[in-house]
Amino acid sequence: MKKAPTATDFPAGQGEDASPRARNRRGQGLLLREEIIRAATALIVRTGSDQAVTLRSVAREAGIAAPSIYAHFPDRNAIVEAVVVEAITQLHQAVTAAVTAQDDPVDALLAGCAAYVDFGVREPARYRVLFGWARPKPEAPAADIPGRQGLDAFQTLVDNLDACVRAGRSSSTDPFTDAVTLWTALHGQVTLRADLPDFPWPPTDTVEQMTRRLGRINP
Repeated sequence: MKKAPTATDFPAGQGEDASPRARNRRGQGLLLREEIIRAATALIVRTGSDQAVTLRSVAREAGIAAPSIYAHFPDRNAIVEAVVVEAITQLHQAVTAAVTAQDDPVDALLAGCAAYVDFGVREPARYRVLFGWARPKPEAPAADIPGRQGLDAFQTLVDNLDACVRAGRSSSTDPFTDAVTLWTALHGQVTLRADLPDFPWPPTDTVEQMTRRLGRINP
């Protein structure tokens, strides 16, 4: 089994354990937009909540004038939305890279699930905001909903499990439902480890056992 890339192979806008970002000179255009996103991400990482993101706090963190934000974002919700899109894109990249590095369908399923948990454990604040932010109204077109790649990442899980079934490596009769169960368990691993850091958690390699069991992988 080839070594799979992990979430750390994809540079985050601001790592969970990174030191405070040194202030850069004021940028323009795309550069300024990226600085705003990095500043908002740093605030979320430092406080553990997107509630810390305001136009004033982001401007202070980025070392820019608050009015300059309006050229790129209409309000603080749009900034948080950009942070979400960046984080979920990197999560999807990590899972996809881990999966495509494997030739065997079971190895691909295991690697993808491990990469998912690895990202969440290493980036707890950024992972939490993926599911805790205020989403667009239901009438928004599906293609326009930020975080669409989160659904794509889940579809990757379904496809991987289905590949195991077709290869005779899983006894699942309903890959979609079993993938939902597995995703729920992976999400629980990430969130509970973040919320209860003092609990005597077993090593994260237990994710493989969980994936094999819930994915109904044949012995």
